[in-house]
Amino acid sequence: MEESKLMFDNCSRGNESSSNSKPPNPLAGDRRLVASATKKSLVRHPSLVRTKLSDAPLLEPRTTTGDHATEYLPILRSGAWADIGSRSSMEDVYVCTDNLMSHHRTTSSNEETHAFYGIFDGHGGKHAADFACNHLPRFIAEDEDFPRQIDRAISSAFLQTDTAFSEACNLDADLASGTTALAALIIGSSLVVANAGDCRAVLCRRGKAIEMSRDHKPGCFGEKERIEASGGYVYDGYLNGQLNVARALGDWHLEGLKSIDGGPLSGEPELMSTRLTEEDEFLIIGCDGIWDVFMSQNAVDFARRRLQEHNNPVMCSKDLVDEALKRKSGDNLSVVVVCFQKQPPPNLVVPRGRVHRSISAEGLKELQGFLDTLKD
Repeated sequence: MEESKLMFDNCSRGNESSSNSKPPNPLAGDRRLVASATKKSLVRHPSLVRTKLSDAPLLEPRTTTGDHATEYLPILRSGAWADIGSRSSMEDVYVCTDNLMSHHRTTSSNEETHAFYGIFDGHGGKHAADFACNHLPRFIAEDEDFPRQIDRAISSAFLQTDTAFSEACNLDADLASGTTALAALIIGSSLVVANAGDCRAVLCRRGKAIEMSRDHKPGCFGEKERIEASGGYVYDGYLNGQLNVARALGDWHLEGLKSIDGGPLSGEPELMSTRLTEEDEFLIIGCDGIWDVFMSQNAVDFARRRLQEHNNPVMCSKDLVDEALKRKSGDNLSVVVVCFQKQPPPNLVVPRGRVHRSISAEGLKELQGFLDTLKD
């Protein structure tokens, strides 16, 4: 585990709770490669500039009556774990921060929590995953529309990260690679999940699994339709016969998949959001190696039992990774668990329904025989 832990130091302090770790410093490293990504004025992607402010969804402000908040606010505890698995190299990267705004030295219009959690599953190398992990959170935090116009700020940050990585690859061809990206943001009591790829976020709501993202596989109807409309095709489940994901950041070096004007491989995220309540217990974010061996409800049931035992999101993340290894997952493995309560998930009392009793065929035959004797 020491080997995989060291590989994550650029975006987190290994497998520790996020309350004791710092997010990546986007200004560290080679400034020459990220100069365009570190400008103060953020350039919007053309598809986002055309969106009217009135068209973008707003987060409802937290209202108060006297000194008491009228809406539920989660108490965040988070942790993560990762393992190289059966692969020869580690290409997953994760990031956890329970206070996004303070880490990026920006001011917020209110005192609500602004938390960020993400998993980046690289392919063809981990340069794209490292780049996205280092820059996506900052692009979101520094966007002038964040957090008021949350959807547009996140979509803009994804596309800006993708464009900035393209420019970095133009300066250094050795960076060429790609990554899926899933980011979960908690703004006050609002949970917003942005996904581009096949990582998955699953919310546990009173023991029930609520999928907060959709796996972007080339063969899925909606993605296949979009791919073909963009001039691409799906062959044997692969996008243009090359990638088994329909959305990703990077991969600018693969011919015919992506250009500044668009292409069959999209870096635009799909967003889902919900308002957290007292019934919401925790969130699981995992790379596709986890979901290859876990169904969403199965993962929630497993994590819930573990949290009831030790109530530790770091240990729960490790438990999920260890179980995926036991189930013979053939990929890198990374998991982030975010708890919304101080206490562990409660035991659920399932109401007992009416008992329906039945009689066997043999018993029915004996009863019929007994009734026949009475007739005699």
